Amino acid sequence: MLNLERLRTLDALARHGSVSGAADGLHVTTSAVSQQMAKLEREVGQPLLARNGRGVRLTDAGRLLADHAARIISQVEQAQADVEAQRGCAVGELRIGAFPTAMRGLLPRALSALRTGHPDLRVRVREQEPEESMAAVVRGDLDMALAIDWHNKRMSVPAELTRTHLLDDSVDIAVPAGHRLADRDTISLAEFGDDEWISWNEGQFCHEWLVFTLRGTGVEPRIAHIAEEHHTQLAFVEAGLGVCVAPKLGRGPVPPGVRLLPVCDAVRRHVYAVWRADADRRPSIRAAVDALRATAAELQHA
Repeated sequence: MLNLERLRTLDALARHGSVSGAADGLHVTTSAVSQQMAKLEREVGQPLLARNGRGVRLTDAGRLLADHAARIISQVEQAQADVEAQRGCAVGELRIGAFPTAMRGLLPRALSALRTGHPDLRVRVREQEPEESMAAVVRGDLDMALAIDWHNKRMSVPAELTRTHLLDDSVDIAVPAGHRLADRDTISLAEFGDDEWISWNEGQFCHEWLVFTLRGTGVEPRIAHIAEEHHTQLAFVEAGLGVCVAPKLGRGPVPPGVRLLPVCDAVRRHVYAVWRADADRRPSIRAAVDALRATAAELQHA
């Protein structure tokens, strides 16, 4: 009999392409991955991995078994979903990935309500950028992800995922109190042609959106500083080092030396939850979606 956990290890190796990547995805050590693969090779009676420079690659037998492993794991997940649905109770463990502002502004209240309504459901949360968390849901490393896209730049969602809209998050532009536009009621992005920006890391979806949107108004972006956290970006703005995008969700207190300016052509982020379509019947998924929707509705009407 093939051991399911060893098949999960093989599947992780196939998906991540390395022992270290598989270990990170499974939240185990590289030594544990190597041990599981050695045991699986003994079970099947042939090598599944071969050296490839400093790394490893799957042999023909390894790729064949990995294909079966992916289907077996999917069937197991479907069986778990069906059993949960039959029982009708949100129990067990639910793993959620969320981007930083959702971690601050949406999840705490939603998870508090979820714990009250479903005390036997254990929720584990991981802070991740949307691209990473959605990929983790596809791989099975997470059960659900909170993701965003923008009114003028949508993010593609893999076909095997289901998503539901939670809320629209309005966005202002943060400027220093002494900025030439600081006393305006509204502004246009086209008016920031001479300004330096504090942005997210290059390659992140939000950074790409900012560059795309500014160029669409005829402004060539001048990215002066990179900072992950919005609070850090606002600190740079207060110091007079540039301007930044300031979403409402999870914003918190704004430094006294910062002014928030609404954009006359409203800039909005769409916030949504995604999960695997084959897990749609799981009561834990449905319970989490209900709690997120209820919290999002409260935020929208606050």
